[in-house]
Amino acid sequence: MDTRPIALLIDDDDGLRAFVRIRLEAEGFQVIEAASGEAGLEQLTPQVSVVLVDVGLPGIDGFTVVRTMRRSSSVPILMMTAAADEGDRVLGLELGADDYIVKPFLPREMTARVRAAIRRSNLASPVEPTSVPLDHGMPVIDPQAREALIDGVVLSLTAREFDLLAFLVAHPRQVFTRDQLLRHVWETEPGWVGDGTVTEHIHRIRKQLDLHPACAASITTIRGIGYRFEPS
Repeated sequence: MDTRPIALLIDDDDGLRAFVRIRLEAEGFQVIEAASGEAGLEQLTPQVSVVLVDVGLPGIDGFTVVRTMRRSSSVPILMMTAAADEGDRVLGLELGADDYIVKPFLPREMTARVRAAIRRSNLASPVEPTSVPLDHGMPVIDPQAREALIDGVVLSLTAREFDLLAFLVAHPRQVFTRDQLLRHVWETEPGWVGDGTVTEHIHRIRKQLDLHPACAASITTIRGIGYRFEPS
């Protein structure tokens, strides 16, 4: 029985798929290839450990693949984008991708990002070791249910957004730089994931908090430094 972790690689470029497959297999992965978004969706199973998907796919594009996968799966997803397409990277993260790799990429960078994504997905909530709900005002964080609640209403957060909010709530009034948040929440070093990832996730969390006036200013930007949670 093959016990290697499975990587699902979705890209219509035969040469790139061969390059990525060789590198991942050398790192101990079993690789499943798909040349289209449709084929990739068909090959997603609970056994898949990580997905790498190109943005510019024929037919169903990479964004649609991510959106569709997120309806039923929390598998780590890395998007492969062109260097100039910052908007694509931001949109991918909004839709639920965990990270992105900018083409052309070095083999070492790719494998490091893949392993980091899998490692993060296997980690427990960053508010461990307690399993008691964190109540420093609002929102209240329930680590076991992985829910953030305001007056009993559950916020609509992705897994990474929940982890980030939970970490900030667990450390009220403490300022964290983007680099520190990347280390603590994303479990990665700055440079492997752009600090714009933190900014985008903070923006999306704030959109949820803004729906509740009492929590609208819960996450404060400390200019030139980072972010702080202010209990309401």
